[in-house]
Amino acid sequence: MPETKLESVVVLGAGIAGLCTALALAPTGRSITLLERDTPPPEGDAEAVFDGWRRRGATQLRHSHAFLARLRKLIATEHPALLAALREAGARELAFADGLPPSVKAKYVAIPEDEEMAIIISRRTTLEMVIRRHVEASPNVTIRSGVFVSGLVSDREAAGVLTVRGFQLQDGETVFGDLVIDAGGRGSPMADWLAEAGATAPETQQDCEILYYTRFYELLAGQDEPPRGPHAPNGDLGYLKFGVFPADNGTFSLTMAVPEVEGELRVAIVRPDIFGRICASLPGVAPWTDPARALPVSKVYAMGDLKSRWREMAPEGKPVALNVFCVGDSLVRTNPLYGRGCSFAAIEAHALRDVLAESADPVARAQAYSARTREVLEPFYDDMRGQDRAAGRRAANGLDPDYQPPWRARLMRRFIEDGVAIAVRQDPELFRAAMRAFHMLEPPRAWLGKPATLAKVLAAMARGRKANAHLYPEKSGPDRLAMFAALGLAAGADLARLKAAA
Repeated sequence: MPETKLESVVVLGAGIAGLCTALALAPTGRSITLLERDTPPPEGDAEAVFDGWRRRGATQLRHSHAFLARLRKLIATEHPALLAALREAGARELAFADGLPPSVKAKYVAIPEDEEMAIIISRRTTLEMVIRRHVEASPNVTIRSGVFVSGLVSDREAAGVLTVRGFQLQDGETVFGDLVIDAGGRGSPMADWLAEAGATAPETQQDCEILYYTRFYELLAGQDEPPRGPHAPNGDLGYLKFGVFPADNGTFSLTMAVPEVEGELRVAIVRPDIFGRICASLPGVAPWTDPARALPVSKVYAMGDLKSRWREMAPEGKPVALNVFCVGDSLVRTNPLYGRGCSFAAIEAHALRDVLAESADPVARAQAYSARTREVLEPFYDDMRGQDRAAGRRAANGLDPDYQPPWRARLMRRFIEDGVAIAVRQDPELFRAAMRAFHMLEPPRAWLGKPATLAKVLAAMARGRKANAHLYPEKSGPDRLAMFAALGLAAGADLARLKAAA
């Protein structure tokens, strides 16, 4: 086994991906340097960091986050001291039983595996602050803030494969590393730098076809989060997806996702008054944002240019470059709707740790890291892309009030709404299986393909809507025409533009 403690590591970026890389590699004894262009978080508690930390390199910093059970399980298993620090900073954990719908809760019997499905809820700034302070306490980790990287230092071995040696800084300094990690996020210039050196990393990408709008709120003194009622605080109206995200220290956020084709709504929703009126019209959201319970503490943050992307660093087992690895959004970008970005980054970082321990050969390491990430993450990535394509089609069709879906689409909708959704709402085993898949503890669609699942779904459909009436969710908000009329928006303008463009 090679002595890994002698290797030095230089990381581009000290966001979640860079911090997860340091978290995974610091216990191996390697010397790790993170180069971050943004300023460090201010001193103080979670409130001081949320109010005062400015991150140009992390546009998602002040958007809603929920840290999936897969990530919480990894932290609890491998970094228990970090989990304790998160709790101390105000981050909370919600157990699987806390999220059971009433129809399932009445029949629920806990099993040991349910303990794996606890999630961490906090603001992104709190999570990042705590992880950063945790890894900075390691004697072999250095974070250099306010550092601008301008390019790579590389050469070619006799075989002709590019080998990356480090980074060139804007001020002329060179920072070398035996291992070079790109954790620079979705805007990382690594692919361009590699291409300039003659090493092109192929990639596939797809537009997510939505934009995000988030606002943060703080509970008033003496107020608690509203109890769970018949209306869920999250939903999908076709023209609008929304969700309330409880966070740390008496705060929560609300994110609304608007399809790209909804031009009128996209322009209007960034206005605080419009955002507030939409909140008031959603029965599951209104109790949270009631001015008697909570007040907004931020503007409406917008985020666009959302794409799913997979960058392949070892296509067909042939490394694009050696000694360089991508972690986080620089490797795989996903739709934030599914909340999997932080989990992906942590999984990749710990997979990299394991790959580095298995071999010292640069080619074998590149091949193994590519294969490992593909094996673990590609099923979730492909599933998300398929859902995004379907959502995009539904949103475009929803612009036309006279649209009638084809019979296959109607049949599939009935299978999902009258079969799968009803069966899950009444069967604890199916609900558990669906949630394990959502939280990346099981493959995304495996549970749906089991004969026992199909039998329960068909039985639910056979009972009919009248018998299942108590299992259907309450309507989560007004339809598109009613919402647009209430907001004073032109419901037909986007359809006209779409037809004109066609």
